[in-house]
Amino acid sequence: MFWITLLLMAQAAVPSQTERGETLFLAAQQGCGSCHALKGKGTAVGPDLTGLGRLGPQAIAMATRSSVTQYVQVVKLKSGGSFPAMTGKKDEKTVVLFDLSKDPPEKKEVAPADIASMGSNDVWKHPPAADKISAEKLADIVAYIKYAATGSRKAVDPEEVK
Repeated sequence: MFWITLLLMAQAAVPSQTERGETLFLAAQQGCGSCHALKGKGTAVGPDLTGLGRLGPQAIAMATRSSVTQYVQVVKLKSGGSFPAMTGKKDEKTVVLFDLSKDPPEKKEVAPADIASMGSNDVWKHPPAADKISAEKLADIVAYIKYAATGSRKAVDPEEVK
């Protein structure tokens, strides 16, 4: 009986795949949650990922590795700087920009008159695509996204997300 209790305690100390995925998703540096929200956690700079959780593991992996960055523009300021950004709220006095060259993204409020141009992105890449995240870590993140969106704790095999 002692050994069974000890084995159960040891298993309880090992984080589940969804717990590891949540830790990776919400990591302060390079975590998905620094740009994306999921079920009220994270930051809503980029698209909310709740709907993504209803897809299969391969589709989620493809989306995370995508280098398609239709939401990102390169902002050139009249003062001389430029950076990849996602646009937030705009009005006649201010444009809210999230500077994606910073990790986590830095919120900047800029007067429209201070912007020289905003054009298509040809530099910035989605971090999972740029960093070449391992299949094991990606499987953990996918398991967490699926759990947060659907409540399912079904394990995701790293082979499914390669």
